[in-house]
Amino acid sequence: MERPALLYNSPIDDPAPWKKAFAERRPDLDFRVWPDIGDAKHIRYALIWSIESGFLNSLPNLEAIFSMGAGVDQILRDPEFPKRIPLFRMVDAGLKEQMSEYVIYGVLRWHRQMARYEQQQRAHEWQMLPAVHPSERGVGVMGLGVFGSDAAMKLAALGFRVSGWSRTRKTIANLRCFAGPDELGAFLAWSEILINLLPLTGETHGLLNARLFEGLPRGAALIHLGRGAHLNEADLSAALESGQIGWAMLDVYPKEPLPPEHPFWSNKAIFATPHIAAQPVSDVALDFVLSNLSRFERG
Repeated sequence: MERPALLYNSPIDDPAPWKKAFAERRPDLDFRVWPDIGDAKHIRYALIWSIESGFLNSLPNLEAIFSMGAGVDQILRDPEFPKRIPLFRMVDAGLKEQMSEYVIYGVLRWHRQMARYEQQQRAHEWQMLPAVHPSERGVGVMGLGVFGSDAAMKLAALGFRVSGWSRTRKTIANLRCFAGPDELGAFLAWSEILINLLPLTGETHGLLNARLFEGLPRGAALIHLGRGAHLNEADLSAALESGQIGWAMLDVYPKEPLPPEHPFWSNKAIFATPHIAAQPVSDVALDFVLSNLSRFERG
């Protein structure tokens, strides 16, 4: 008798540790790695970052889908996504802590002018640059979900003047919270460092554009960690060229991987990383997936 199968697919994660762990802890499941799907009728579960459109809906006995990331828009963009099937997000698997680490690093790098000190070191220059106390530095966090609220609270604990903006009103200690389109302008006006951790929706698609950048203090910094489709790349390039944006730290892009000829690679005002702000820590992520799977099986 064929064992029920779990199908794995992620272009950014190594399947070997997952296959080994499932063999040890769930030997009752046949762990299959895309595109070697075997007999499709035995697939009960899918553990994926993304997969080709229409495939999930073609599985006759699929019972649950587990996302390899905290976001699920890369899965839900499938026009044939089977809405009858439960979809589990990886809400936490070391992701929240890593995301906050990345945010804090980016904020401190710009706040303490470390890029300029690196330039001075290469030029053998010894010059102290003016310092700003964190209480005088406005940091704005767009998106106050699991990731955004954690990063905002940790920045506030470091003494920064932190505000947050979300679609609906939130109340978070030590944060000034703005909500909705009517309050976006006031939020942007005091955000010397803007951090984007919004989900991708119809309303947020392309939100990081010229109009938004114009609402920031001149020379502001952008740390973009949401979704690639939030960003209008041409508008960011123009804002950097004009000095409206002084520096940008980017981890997600409309097209990934970033093409070799892309101008962001050589733009000295951009610090580009390859979608690594929050990577599932294998042991923690595995425990999280197996725990959700167990709960699902228990009903």
